[in-house]
Amino acid sequence: MRNPAADRPVAVAAVGAGYWGKNIIRTLHRLCALSCVCDTDEIALEAQRETYVGVRTETNYRAVLGDKGIAAVAIASPAAAHADMIRQALEAGKDVFVEKPLCLSESEGESLVSLAAGLGRVLMVGHLLHYHDAVIKLEEMISRGEMGKLYYVYSNRLNIGKFRSEENALWSFAPHDVSVALGLAGETPSEVFCGGGAFLQNGVHDSACAFLSFPSGMKAHIFVSWLNPCKEQKLVVVGSRKMAVFDDTQKERKLLVYPHEISWKGKIPAPEKKDAEVIELPGTEPLLNEISHFLQCVRERKSPVTDGAEGLRVLRVLQACQKSLDEGEKISLPGEKGKFFAHPSAVIDQPAHIGEGTSIWHFSHVMKDSRIGRGCNIGQNVVISSGAKIGDNVKIQNNVSVYTGVTLEDGVFCGPSMVFTNVTNPRSRISRRHEYRPTIVREGATLGANCTVVCGHVIGRFAFVGAGAVVTKDVPDYALVVGNPARVAGYMCECGVRLNIDGDEATCPSCGAPYEKRGGKIGRRQDIESTVA
Repeated sequence: MRNPAADRPVAVAAVGAGYWGKNIIRTLHRLCALSCVCDTDEIALEAQRETYVGVRTETNYRAVLGDKGIAAVAIASPAAAHADMIRQALEAGKDVFVEKPLCLSESEGESLVSLAAGLGRVLMVGHLLHYHDAVIKLEEMISRGEMGKLYYVYSNRLNIGKFRSEENALWSFAPHDVSVALGLAGETPSEVFCGGGAFLQNGVHDSACAFLSFPSGMKAHIFVSWLNPCKEQKLVVVGSRKMAVFDDTQKERKLLVYPHEISWKGKIPAPEKKDAEVIELPGTEPLLNEISHFLQCVRERKSPVTDGAEGLRVLRVLQACQKSLDEGEKISLPGEKGKFFAHPSAVIDQPAHIGEGTSIWHFSHVMKDSRIGRGCNIGQNVVISSGAKIGDNVKIQNNVSVYTGVTLEDGVFCGPSMVFTNVTNPRSRISRRHEYRPTIVREGATLGANCTVVCGHVIGRFAFVGAGAVVTKDVPDYALVVGNPARVAGYMCECGVRLNIDGDEATCPSCGAPYEKRGGKIGRRQDIESTVA
């Protein structure tokens, strides 16, 4: 059953009747949601009264916030005023739509996002391109895998004017493109570099070019300028399967997709060019889509696509770009709170699950549909194949490949260059994917440097496989195995020290933990006693 509240009108006050504010006012009026127009410029208000006969106008923002009949505000004021105006509106119980950027300070942005969440208010940032039919289509194609692995995107947003003195071209133009790049990548960049030039006004950059590097290996560059001879608004997306060009200056054929293929002749890649496919689009106005989405979120009390958290991510990238612009250096961005770290040279295919606090280092490759737990450390030149499962607090040293069918439980240690397999009789010309045999490494086990684990076996809890050993059968819990083929040569404590067994009992000489041997197996005394009981 449809919620009746979903169709009720929403009374919105448009705050700011300037260059872009006039478009927001027009759209709110079209959607029968315009309750009031607020601006300190009486001339601007008079123009709105002439255009929208009978519309209420105000010069006092506090009067608007004090009106209980107004449910939300749409702010299109200078960016420097955003933080204070948003805070006042939220505290007055209003939902907020604010033109980009969210504000000019990360700390202010965090405070606003937290305040909106605490008060249960809708906070939406006007990153318009997310509501463009072409970008919506691109996001759909990427989510379905049609584009393949994303290699890079680039955007040009160029024009002659509108010149500003209170902000540079980076902050004026780039928020839209940064937002789209983050949305297409599905992640935030780990590093940015930005350069540009201030030609007309000292210290105010008329042009800027930002280079973004993402944990998955995707790159993006964003070129913005208000000192360009002609208008250009173009986004190019390059994937392993298809490439796309979105040219917003075209009245028709706005989105073209090129199914070019790359073949290899020897060791040299060669393009196989194909004709462009014209993608038909509904042709709805992006601003109409955007404001309609905001009104829907207000009615249904749901989070917008470009909510405050998304606006905060974009703000962090813009701040890093500005810092790079000022200092002329690459700027590293810390991972998002609650997320993982990946070195810029690492490649992470989507979808892949990577837990909080995990670090993935140089030149490693995490394939799609793999799973890595929390607090793991993945060293240099490591491959995690599709379907591999890695628990929490696992440490994998350099040059290890964790193949499909391998499961590493919590606390496993894989030494440098140790080897897993997943078939017992491989041939180059014969596919045996249907014959993969699983390998399970139980909690806390250690696999020494250069050892080999033949597939189809279980390495027991806290077992210890010596360096260079070749495992050809199951390894018992706590067992120390060495040699080729690996044989039991003793037992190890959970702390990693070899046990001295006296009859059926042992005490760790390091930590003092008691062990007992029963039925040819050894374990912690309390564990064995609880099992017997």
